[in-house]
Amino acid sequence: MDIKEEKNRFVLYNDDNQEIGEMTWSDAGEKMMIIDHTFVDPSYRGQKLAAKLVYQGVEKARREGKKIIPLCPFAKKEFAEKPEYDDVLRK
Repeated sequence: MDIKEEKNRFVLYNDDNQEIGEMTWSDAGEKMMIIDHTFVDPSYRGQKLAAKLVYQGVEKARREGKKIIPLCPFAKKEFAEKPEYDDVLRK
């Protein structure tokens, strides 16, 4: 599995280099990201791959000094369950 950053999204590829998931965001000014969509192909679910995609967004926000608004239902759940993400959560 490999995750690559493309324009406003992290894309998850399987070992055959097929796209199997993504997490997208919109920029809201220079210091804010809005996670608006997370998806993993149903045949790959249950492997915590969507959580890895959200983590990539969190790490990007940390590197760039940004805050995140998690609008996507999955991202909202991740932020609610992981207090270690509080440093990038827009409150």
